[in-house]
Amino acid sequence: MIFSKIESAPREEIEKIQLKRLKEVLKRVYHLSRFYKNKFDEMGITPDDIKSLKDIQKLPFTRKQDLRDNYPFGLFTVPMSEVVRIHSSSGTTGKPTVVGYTATDMDVWNEVMMRIYAMGDVTSKDVVHNAYGYGLFTGGLGFHEAAQKLGATIVPASGGFSERQLMLMRDFGATVLCATPSFALHLAEVARREGPEFKKDYKLRVGFFGAEPTSEGLRKEVAKAWQIEYVEVYGLSEIIGPGVSASCNKGIGLHINEDHFYPEIIDPETGKVLPEGEEGELVITTLTKQALPLIRYKTGDITKLHREPCACGRTFVRMDSVKGRADDMLIINGVNVYPSQIEHVIANYEDVSLNYQIVAAKKGYLDKLEVIIEVNENVPFNEENLNKIKKDLIHKFLNNLYINAQIDLVKPHTIERSMGKAKRIIDKRK
Repeated sequence: MIFSKIESAPREEIEKIQLKRLKEVLKRVYHLSRFYKNKFDEMGITPDDIKSLKDIQKLPFTRKQDLRDNYPFGLFTVPMSEVVRIHSSSGTTGKPTVVGYTATDMDVWNEVMMRIYAMGDVTSKDVVHNAYGYGLFTGGLGFHEAAQKLGATIVPASGGFSERQLMLMRDFGATVLCATPSFALHLAEVARREGPEFKKDYKLRVGFFGAEPTSEGLRKEVAKAWQIEYVEVYGLSEIIGPGVSASCNKGIGLHINEDHFYPEIIDPETGKVLPEGEEGELVITTLTKQALPLIRYKTGDITKLHREPCACGRTFVRMDSVKGRADDMLIINGVNVYPSQIEHVIANYEDVSLNYQIVAAKKGYLDKLEVIIEVNENVPFNEENLNKIKKDLIHKFLNNLYINAQIDLVKPHTIERSMGKAKRIIDKRK
């Protein structure tokens, strides 16, 4: 089901809208943001210099640090009397990044989220169980309001309290689950204790999962555990929250809502725009945001773009699932490794589960990588069997990722479970 005509419009029409909106947002930031006016003036650029979409490469990048340096409202382009909502990051590494929304921004957010719900055929007949966290985090309320606008029944469960979540899903007849994939897998793990046929007690048919980089293996595991369609959702609070892109059930990749968010792929080191199909850092320019428009925002997320037609009928460009963050990449003795690559190896070995942690440390002058993994419940936990599994996994990591990894196998339910985003990486070298 396609929610809006623009999603399947000819490319020429989409690009015409993008250029018109790009010119408008550049005038907005140039005249209303001291930060951007200074940046443009330093580079000798004015909005009138942008004649085509390719000219966007002349513009400066915006970084997360710029939001922190202008904390809390220094990048807003409207007076606070027009800001109807504020969200922010946790600020665990310093000042949080703060984002604001006007009433029009909220309309845009609801629009793109309703498009995403349409990818899972959600209607007013559905009961949506929302297990994303509510509060300053954009996930919970992002999924909440759009479901309400569609007329669906929304259950604002938020995170944590696994047994209670499962009770509500059963008793309220949830047909849609919104959660991080790691928490959805955790819920399935808890539900399995009720018996191998636990799924018959639930009416779930589709799930909307995001907020953390995810391997193909984890996506398949969640879909299999709950026997549902898996819709992958991508977003980030600085741009809007969830709603930047999502996967359909016909093609590969996530359709970006291009009429609101203009994407580029750059080399994260040089900043050079890369040719279509090459992997690099995703950069996004907001085309319609009022309170916090961002020009060429460096997301830090590693992916690639595809513009060939999709079988679903949508003509929006597609992005691959995020491979990882540029700053999450581990360099192990000169080899670049993303956690999602490690997860993919684990997912394809049936004797172990997808509950794992990656520990990077130093041994003398060399890097040491330890991967702690839970074995599956039906696997004998004896020395002979564990040694075989370790040997197999060491071989797979070496062959697939060209790294020597120490494998530590632990019993089921040993590694602490996540109630939201999974804490996968512990880098002791920093």
